[in-house]
Amino acid sequence: MCTQIAVWSAGSPGTFHRGHAARASWTSRLGRPATQRKKKVNVDNLGIDFLSELVGTAMLVLLGCGVVANVALAKTKGYAGGFLMVTFGWGFAVFAGVIVAYASGAHLNPAVTLGLVANGATEFGQGVPVNALSVLTYIGAQMIGAFLGAVFTWLAYKQHFDGEPDAGAKLAVFSTGPAIRSYAWNLVTEIIGTFVLVFVVIGFGRNGDASGLAALGALPVALLVIGIGVSLGGPTGYAINPARDLGPRIAHAVLPIRGKGSSDWSYSWVPVVGPIIGGVLAGLAAIPLLPLLG
Repeated sequence: MCTQIAVWSAGSPGTFHRGHAARASWTSRLGRPATQRKKKVNVDNLGIDFLSELVGTAMLVLLGCGVVANVALAKTKGYAGGFLMVTFGWGFAVFAGVIVAYASGAHLNPAVTLGLVANGATEFGQGVPVNALSVLTYIGAQMIGAFLGAVFTWLAYKQHFDGEPDAGAKLAVFSTGPAIRSYAWNLVTEIIGTFVLVFVVIGFGRNGDASGLAALGALPVALLVIGIGVSLGGPTGYAINPARDLGPRIAHAVLPIRGKGSSDWSYSWVPVVGPIIGGVLAGLAAIPLLPLLG
């Protein structure tokens, strides 16, 4: 399963600004529009955002892949707990990831990051301007965090991985797979699910006022992910996050997991490309639609 994602609140480190809003802001010290001043990347702030995204995504994947391991692997306490247990577990994983990644805005998902860029975001996290460097920093942190979260999941369930005879169950802990394999339709499912995620998350950012407390944004996003899971998760397992799927899939490929079998690389592009398309489309669609709806 998936998960993800981002918190933006008025006056918080996660605030993002549309271009026209930034042009309307003035600084009392300089007496001219903020956008007339050239903004340089603050390396210290970018480093904080990198660490925040890495830790938050690692927490997300550790708890998310952990609930799948608890349900899928033999001799665990939660064995055969079912799809709803997995869905709620991923929702709680999102909640935890967002809480600890408050400083960076808790994207935890390249589709969210790219969706915000498409929507016209001018700043990330600790006042870091949006550019190629900051975008790559966020996505790199998310990928590394997802990989590490998957490694810690394997360590936590090492004996159960060793005792599980089904290679497919082991792979399912790390990455998603379709119920019916049809690359085109699986792609459509991931696009739709991620569109819902990013579109609604951007709506939270426009309408919510968490007064700087990320916790007030974490719960709605977690509930949104649960809703996407129970409604749209059946066909593909709702990756809706390239890092959540690709990072753990790489971990599955490189870890010395007994009897692990294939990492299913032929499918791996679907939960990467689909969420990216869905996130960007959501960011673009939110520009004309959300002002009309809100």
